Amino acid sequence: MIEAAAMKGVRHGFFTRQGGVSNGLYESRNCGFGSGDTAAQVAENRARAMTDLGADALVTAYQCHSARAVTVTEPWVPSDAPEADAMASDRPGIALGVLTADCAPVLFADQRARVIGTAHAGWRGAHDGVVEAAVEAMAARGATAEETVAAVGPCIGQVSYEVGPEFREAFVAADAGNAGYFVPSSRPGHHQFDLAGYVAARLGDLGLASVEVLGLDTYGDEARFFSYRRACHAGEDDHGRLISLVTLEDH
Repeated sequence: MIEAAAMKGVRHGFFTRQGGVSNGLYESRNCGFGSGDTAAQVAENRARAMTDLGADALVTAYQCHSARAVTVTEPWVPSDAPEADAMASDRPGIALGVLTADCAPVLFADQRARVIGTAHAGWRGAHDGVVEAAVEAMAARGATAEETVAAVGPCIGQVSYEVGPEFREAFVAADAGNAGYFVPSSRPGHHQFDLAGYVAARLGDLGLASVEVLGLDTYGDEARFFSYRRACHAGEDDHGRLISLVTLEDH
């Protein structure tokens, strides 16, 4: 479990793929029910993460690369998970979870207001406003941007994220300043995209108290992280999912 300095005093963790019970492509802490892993093994891996964090319950959304946020007032079972990519809660004991395998997991906390949040920020969700949606949902529970800290966890690094010309063109068309998140790759017309940097910039525009980027590349560190893109390049037909959690303690 990896912690962020920005989240000091908040119970949280960006979990690696290590320390679980799954095997094969999913070795060993695969936390995604949407994978081809057995439900029993995924449930055990989630239970271990919840125990490590000291949470009473764990909720994850049905992630769909959207900018939709939901408020969590009570736990739900995975089969009832709403379609969303951001969550906010002020209920102690409930761990909010983000599942990723190259996308950026973002954890939020306002310790004064005792409100937490999460965002699943792939390029599409980040572009469409998922981190803003998370902060807005937290504000509805009493949080303020000035007291909110955020941490961007392990995701695909710029050195590993080559994109085609149409990808860069769409970003630059939306905002000319987005050109700064691309550097030319070795292939003509292609670029390397800085997902974490882009997400951090969107967070920075919100006036948060602190934003930390862990700078860990999921593609390049196979021992610790699952990676959708690495699995595709290896010709594998599936991949595991990492989980990142944040929870409020009972006072």
